[in-house]
Amino acid sequence: MSYPVEYLKKEVLHALRYHFIKQPEIKVLMLVVNIYAIATAALLFMKKIRPELFLLGSVLWIILMLFFWYLLPLMFYKKTQFFKEDWEFSFNELGAALNNNKGTAEWSWNEVTHYFESPVFFHFYFGPKSFFIVPKTNLPYEQQHELRGILKGK
Repeated sequence: MSYPVEYLKKEVLHALRYHFIKQPEIKVLMLVVNIYAIATAALLFMKKIRPELFLLGSVLWIILMLFFWYLLPLMFYKKTQFFKEDWEFSFNELGAALNNNKGTAEWSWNEVTHYFESPVFFHFYFGPKSFFIVPKTNLPYEQQHELRGILKGK
């Protein structure tokens, strides 16, 4: 059975935020900036450094959050035509497929290296950076549960 897939810009941008924030290199970068901010705040409180170093850490943190939370997902969305088209999603025990009038994308579950769920999407990964998302909106709860079972079994 196939289910209609409709990508709404607001929801896709939110899903892309989840994707980018979950990347290991971005997590490490955010951790380093946060440690720097905490260390400079402590040193500033003890009057060991000037306020400019703390201000630098704060500005870096704000710039990174703006970039990873707003700019990067928006740039990715604008560059990708995939999210601007309607698709039909179908799956079974062997694999899944996306179809529309321009073509078909099929894959077996063995090709999926990992997956996770955000509030509105299933995120399927085929490698460290190769992924796509399927909205849960038109997928009935029973089929969502069945899909989770298939993915956990693989």
